[in-house]
Amino acid sequence: MINKDIRLGKGLGKIKFGLTMEEVEELLGEPEEVEESDEEDEFEHQAWNYWEEGYSLYFDKEDDYRLSCIETANRDVQIFGERVFEMSRQQVLQLFTDHEVTNPEEEEAETGETRISFEKEMIDLYFDEDQLIAVNFGVFINDDLEVVWPEK
Repeated sequence: MINKDIRLGKGLGKIKFGLTMEEVEELLGEPEEVEESDEEDEFEHQAWNYWEEGYSLYFDKEDDYRLSCIETANRDVQIFGERVFEMSRQQVLQLFTDHEVTNPEEEEAETGETRISFEKEMIDLYFDEDQLIAVNFGVFINDDLEVVWPEK
């Protein structure tokens, strides 16, 4: 994967939300691991893990197994043109504020990690102390709770 720009609500580089599993495989090749959701999971899904690249891609059954969420720990990804994994928590929050993304919700996990979420923008940032360790972001959902797929 060459372009590592996270585009909120749209995807990561060429990997756009709404792509089918076949389209993703064409772009990235076969995943290193495929995980099926457990019965107790709220949404039935498949996760394709590309461990070497630092990406997990999620396909929800409810969305006809189209790509709807990406989680990454790849230190080269960028948000708003900035390499966020090289920034402090305060710098990341300022970056979002500078791009008019506001109203973060913060939650402390039992493991000691902090999750900062921007619900409207469908992005979660996971920090271990001051270090960003993972970003999870998904396709936008409108006020009627309907998925808003980006144009292909």
